[in-house]
Amino acid sequence: QLRLAESGGDLVQPGGSLRLSCAVSGFTLDSYSVGWFRQAPGKEREVISCTSLNDGGSSIADSVKGRFTVALDNAGGTVSLQMNNLKPEDTAVYYCAAGKLWPPDQRCWGLVAREYTSWGQGTQVTVFS
Repeated sequence: QLRLAESGGDLVQPGGSLRLSCAVSGFTLDSYSVGWFRQAPGKEREVISCTSLNDGGSSIADSVKGRFTVALDNAGGTVSLQMNNLKPEDTAVYYCAAGKLWPPDQRCWGLVAREYTSWGQGTQVTVFS
């Protein structure tokens, strides 16, 4: 089973940037997607991005496209989320999670939240004036 741990959450002013990292360990031969999610108080969990560990293919949600980017470092076993031009509405706990892709070449954006079976503990991002 994959194990995931997020880091990089912090307090930041609007317009600032943060880089979150998700350290992934416990690889198997299965194909996995690693997704970034966020949940603000009183709101539903929102998917931000997904990355296929097979080939690094990724997708970003329309709500953050142009401000957030995701990258896979296979050698380091991390999936990072670069967040630029942060806004107060980006305030949330950010989680990374892993889910199996089947067939192995399935596009990661086709995986729904309930199919992500391994989750990190979350990291808090607060954007304040």
